[in-house]
Amino acid sequence: MNGKYSPLESHLRDSGRPRVTLTFRDIEHIIGAPLPPAAFRHRALWSNNASNWVGTKAWLAAGYATANVDMENGKLVFRKTEAAAPLPAAESGLPAEERSGSFSLIFGGLKDTVTIAPGTELTDPVDAEWSAGR
Repeated sequence: MNGKYSPLESHLRDSGRPRVTLTFRDIEHIIGAPLPPAAFRHRALWSNNASNWVGTKAWLAAGYATANVDMENGKLVFRKTEAAAPLPAAESGLPAEERSGSFSLIFGGLKDTVTIAPGTELTDPVDAEWSAGR
């Protein structure tokens, strides 16, 4: 990858670590430029959707995915990922360049974005007015 975010790709790739914690300011230092203002306001910018933002392609190309995005403190964790095997052409109906990793990007983009408190029963009614007839 060439461009503004290629230093981030190199930094992650060269780290070789399974988890890399960086602040948004660390990332600005690594790339030598400010992040877009949206990076400080919109969690979606830090998703692992490669079509969302050009910066995303840098960490995905390095073999990492974002996790534990902390917007309040401006930091996140990059986790090393396993490269997704492309689907056979007959199964996907997509050209090879569009198949590679698309499943994990679509279905893995929200991983680690929701935390459920221990002891929470997800099948309990949400209020007293709830009835099985709804």
